Amino acid sequence: MARYKDAVCRLCRREGVKLFLKGERCFGDKCSLTRRSSEKRSNAPGQHGKRVRKLSDYGLQLRGKQKASRTYGILERQFRNYFEKAERKKGITGEILLQTLERRLDNVIYRLGLSSSRAQARQLVRHNHILVSGKRVNIPSFLVSPNDTIEMAVKSKKMALVKEAAEQATQRGIVPWLELDADSLSGKVLNIPTREEIDPAIKEQLIVEFYSR
Repeated sequence: MARYKDAVCRLCRREGVKLFLKGERCFGDKCSLTRRSSEKRSNAPGQHGKRVRKLSDYGLQLRGKQKASRTYGILERQFRNYFEKAERKKGITGEILLQTLERRLDNVIYRLGLSSSRAQARQLVRHNHILVSGKRVNIPSFLVSPNDTIEMAVKSKKMALVKEAAEQATQRGIVPWLELDADSLSGKVLNIPTREEIDPAIKEQLIVEFYSR
């Protein structure tokens, strides 16, 4: 599976918002976006980043789509496949798309606080550290369902990075559609998230408009 290998901080600079791609670094003063904001510099990366241009409708739609795909760490082909599947289902396409992205196993691990970033969550999944309802799953794109339990494998519970991530997540709070047991490093999917329980910064209508051109 292809993945983005360049510096991820430049993605946040390009979108102009924190995408929380580097775990705890994003919450502190070391965040490149925070530093540049304090220096009153908010230009995009690259030699032409200082240019200020008014975005066209297409530009706004592209930025909306890019913000969502970069937030969840998904490249274009897979992201478009998610959209096409959402479009074939009954209901609001944009909302169904976001619900699907939220139900990805790597995202659920991140939302539960068992990892400090989605990239770290993908590593945990691929390296066989995760059990879903008692069965080992090593596919980051696996979609969880209500009443599924998510837990670390027995030996994996000793990992310091997982314990630290869970402690920090407990302090910040867990999304309402998931339940975390920090002591046992396990969680449960209570329900499929509603739109109100998903990041409001993502504008799904822009994504729908982008792919509907």
